[in-house]
Amino acid sequence: MDFGEEFDRLAKETQFSGVALASRGEETVLSSAHGMAHRGYAVSNTVDTRFAIASGTKGFTALVIVSLIVEGLLSLGTRVRTLLGADLPLIDDGVTVEHLLAHRSGIGDYYDEDAEPPPRPQELSGPAGYLRALGGFPQQFPPGERFAYNNGGYAVLAVVAARAANEPFERLVRERVCAPAGMADTAFLRSDELPGRTATGYLENGRTNVFSLPVVGTGDGGIFSTAPDFRAFWPALAAGRIVPREWVARMTAVHSASTGTRQEYRYGLGFWLPARGDTVMLEGYDYGVSFRSTYRPSSGLSCTVLSNTSEGAWPMAARLEELPAPAPPADS
Repeated sequence: MDFGEEFDRLAKETQFSGVALASRGEETVLSSAHGMAHRGYAVSNTVDTRFAIASGTKGFTALVIVSLIVEGLLSLGTRVRTLLGADLPLIDDGVTVEHLLAHRSGIGDYYDEDAEPPPRPQELSGPAGYLRALGGFPQQFPPGERFAYNNGGYAVLAVVAARAANEPFERLVRERVCAPAGMADTAFLRSDELPGRTATGYLENGRTNVFSLPVVGTGDGGIFSTAPDFRAFWPALAAGRIVPREWVARMTAVHSASTGTRQEYRYGLGFWLPARGDTVMLEGYDYGVSFRSTYRPSSGLSCTVLSNTSEGAWPMAARLEELPAPAPPADS
């Protein structure tokens, strides 16, 4: 049984609903779609179905911020207070852009993944809604003291980016990340107005996640994308087409060797870094959403799994991680 057959068998065993795509340069190593994009209308997932990627969005936010640094509109040392003004007064005046990018800001988190219930998602749409949600959370520890994963920090970065560039955050992502990477199907979509070829997320009780997610996402999560778009993303990133290569190296260097409960992962600026090997990773998890995309610079292998259930991506992504590195080229 070859790898593809084994993968499809695992997909059947786990009732996987989603898409997996692995590629190396122009070579497609694996392309697989399973389950339903919409159960009520019996619409099947296809390889180019759009899925929500939750916190995978953070990598795009980080790239927007770095593109503004390259332009001179921000720096890693910019204190976010200079752009927030009187907004969000509980954020320490010493918090910098770099603190937020590295999850080392210590700010109170508006969306604590361990707390119940989360903020009312119906209120989260547009800058005004997110500013209201982000307020009222005291600083938890001094800026820079340690790593603590923080959704709110990336939502604040979206506000900072929009104010620094004087443009809507969604446009910044589209023009500064998606366009240069050739990601034509990646965008912030309304959860209550999903277009065709887009998967609806499903909860464990079989209901959709429309009442569980923000109406429109922001810097910490909520963009929709496809497996082919991530096939395009990683080579574009490595080639310096989104931000210069020296900045890619800085973003994928270890800024936090210890990441709390996820000791098997380190963290850079917007990207997870598995403790072994040279893999770079983006990952997202939410109600009716699971996503992981990895890239191995040494081999050029990228692997992406997207699912419209909360747990569906994990066994499939673990299986993809077992793909062997390519054999070295024969001597010419």
